[in-house]
Amino acid sequence: MKINIITLGCSKNIVDSEHIAGHLRKAGFQLYFDRERNDCDIVIVNTCGFIGDAKEESVNMLLEQIAVKQRGRKQRKLIAVGCLVQRYREELQQEMPEIDAFYGVHQWGELVRSLEAEYHDSLEAERMQSTPRHYAYLKIAEGCNRSCSYCAIPQIRGRHVSRPMDDIVDEARRMVADGVKELIVIAQDTTYYGMDLYGSRQLGTLLERLATESGAEWIRLHYTYPTSFPEDAIDAIARHDNICKYIDIPLQHINSRILESMQRGIDREGTLALLQRFREKIPGVAIRTTLIVGYPGEDDAAFEELKAFVRDARFNRLGVFAYSPEEGTAAYALGDPIDDETKERRIDELMAIQEQISLETNSEKEGKTYKVLIDRKEGEYYIGRTEQDSPEVDDEVLVSPHPTLKIGTFAQVTITEAMEHDLYGKVTE
Repeated sequence: MKINIITLGCSKNIVDSEHIAGHLRKAGFQLYFDRERNDCDIVIVNTCGFIGDAKEESVNMLLEQIAVKQRGRKQRKLIAVGCLVQRYREELQQEMPEIDAFYGVHQWGELVRSLEAEYHDSLEAERMQSTPRHYAYLKIAEGCNRSCSYCAIPQIRGRHVSRPMDDIVDEARRMVADGVKELIVIAQDTTYYGMDLYGSRQLGTLLERLATESGAEWIRLHYTYPTSFPEDAIDAIARHDNICKYIDIPLQHINSRILESMQRGIDREGTLALLQRFREKIPGVAIRTTLIVGYPGEDDAAFEELKAFVRDARFNRLGVFAYSPEEGTAAYALGDPIDDETKERRIDELMAIQEQISLETNSEKEGKTYKVLIDRKEGEYYIGRTEQDSPEVDDEVLVSPHPTLKIGTFAQVTITEAMEHDLYGKVTE
């Protein structure tokens, strides 16, 4: 039997889907990760329930799959899993009776066993990689202990639970032995790693072990949190050549009043000091952040402060989201006083500033040579990334064809032309 798994949302969902697929493949099913495929006996949609746009995308995908099911063979089975189900199971069951089964984020064992396959509780027991073979996400913890006022993730995923460090390092070794060149370290909050297991933050120690024991050529850190950022993690990034000089750190805002309402545990001064430490201790570090506009209480003055911050901080990469009121969060009681048109205008204004910064910083790369990991080939170009870019979300390098280029390998590439979000280059002879 054929099973197609469609994954929506973040990279943490990708890892969940890969573990589900690993168990099912071992049971003899043929597994696919393909949104366009319509010929499978069973379709599993791993949903996202984080913010309004993500929820809408998940609902639309479920409706699309229901339509395919109704047009196709009667025995085709449709299963909804993940964060949206965890939050809205009863509503989905009422509104979409065509879906055969629903499983929340802590029910992977029930899902696998319902298809007459065995399930192992340990996360690393089985995994079928859905990303290209040369990079993979390494999840180090589940859940979150933060109390950000706008975020429903702790309700969905529960409290922070760290994986044992030895298990993480063992999984990293196995993936590298299978061909992975780049490990992307993820969790809801990677900086909190180890507090529950070891009584202190252990991200620095984990990065140290991954750098020296996994064999990975690149290790990239995602989803960090600005409050109490572990200094030894900064030191590890600075010290090891195979840890990318790259930090993904969602800051959300810079206005101290807004940050306090968001319950972020940090203010403007603390944020600026942290960015300064990154740049002083990790020369050339690339910083990626995300911001929220339209949060209740974000008046024109607070937004102008945010715009000035983006101009001055000169982030390498930046994403902006419109505030979405989520049931059960602390901010939900504040309502949603800022209209959608204002939110969209603010997003456009911030992204216009960032595009100019991106063009300027990319232009500085012209004539310089970088180590590039080749992800794929499109048309006449090979598409790769520098150390400063994470897959799917950041800039790419379009490399002219060369006999030495192969997907999944590194190449020395000299940048010949820069644009806002892409670089063009050629292999250095």
